[in-house]
Amino acid sequence: MPAAPQRQDPSSRPGPGGRIDTRIDAVVHLGFAVLMVASAVRYVMRHSPADNLWTVALAVSVCALYVVTALLAQHRQLTQHLQLIQRRNPMHSQQTQNRKLWMFTLVAAWAALVIAAPSFAWCSFAIFFLSRTAFRGWAAYLAGGATATATAVGLFRMSGWTDVAMLLGPLAAGALLTLIYDKIERDGALQRKLFEDVTQAQEQLAASERKAGIAAEREHVSREIHDTITQGLASSLLLLEAAQRSWPDPAAHHEVSKATSLLRGNLADTRSLVHELSAPGLETAPLHEALERAARQYLDHILVQVTGETRPIPPEVRHALLRVTQSAAANIKLHAHANNASVTLGYLPGGITLDVFDDGRGFDPGAVPPPSETGGYGLRAMRQRIEQLGGELSVESTPGEGTIIAAQIPLPALPEDTPEATSPADTFKEPL
Repeated sequence: MPAAPQRQDPSSRPGPGGRIDTRIDAVVHLGFAVLMVASAVRYVMRHSPADNLWTVALAVSVCALYVVTALLAQHRQLTQHLQLIQRRNPMHSQQTQNRKLWMFTLVAAWAALVIAAPSFAWCSFAIFFLSRTAFRGWAAYLAGGATATATAVGLFRMSGWTDVAMLLGPLAAGALLTLIYDKIERDGALQRKLFEDVTQAQEQLAASERKAGIAAEREHVSREIHDTITQGLASSLLLLEAAQRSWPDPAAHHEVSKATSLLRGNLADTRSLVHELSAPGLETAPLHEALERAARQYLDHILVQVTGETRPIPPEVRHALLRVTQSAAANIKLHAHANNASVTLGYLPGGITLDVFDDGRGFDPGAVPPPSETGGYGLRAMRQRIEQLGGELSVESTPGEGTIIAAQIPLPALPEDTPEATSPADTFKEPL
């Protein structure tokens, strides 16, 4: 049996926006590096070596702080996508505090750098996006606002404290970027929520399908047991009881021999159910012969006849017809007290029919009790078998006038331009 598919842990699946977020972060970090180098070159070329020393040292410190904070922010994103952060986890609070400490240290160092050397103002975009990546809520707004304010002060200072546009521009850009980023975060949260809902729905559907499959398999096994083992044991019990009543009459020996034969057949059916739930001989024997053997397990004298042109029959249809014949013959033996019984197998252009008739005492089909521990599964099992193959099963019976069980199953039509192939197992046309 093939191994069942392993259920994937939802925490091991990346969110729908994980790859996009990674690419954006990579672009932001690359932009920071390029702008930082360009700003440093610009500053060094325009200022004396004495001024360069402290400013470059501060710039190097900002770069180091940026790397540490970016790594912490990346760790936060990974744990969020993998759903490993839990509010009840005491490590989560400590990690958040460490991230805040590094981020605000970076913002403070950046503020000092951009105010002292406004040439580095262009790098504020990367600082802003890093702060939004590292934090949510008030901490993100505070870090982003501090970055915009420091940039505005630095540019305003560079203009000699005269150009108001240099002061208001970074503040307005920071507010605009904050609104846009908030909108992106809300859309991303909604997308993640929808992704989680779809994943949960798929898991629930898979669980329902598994339960339905288990229920169907149980129903299938119960029908197989009822139509083979249960019916055979019931008939064997009747034969042994009859032998006990007439013992040591010679007829009792015949009843015991018949019960022994039935029990051996039950043993073969049980082994078949354990191995592959298939009917012995169904795949190789002609269908009418398999039906005759199934019926004669319970009725010594039963007429089996075939009408129409024989044709290949799918295994599942052959199996269903065999089990219906077994169950019907067992019911005739146990309940009908019939003098005569017959099985008619009919081949039609678009289907196949099976009629089981007996002239026994009959019954009222509308008064059949529901299934219980004492029985009542036979007719329901027959109908389920036929209906699962797209067919119909009807029961015609009247007390004192016998019973007819009629089943019809559709079959695919044979191509008109090819001769109707006949199966070696289904070449019999005359009554037995």
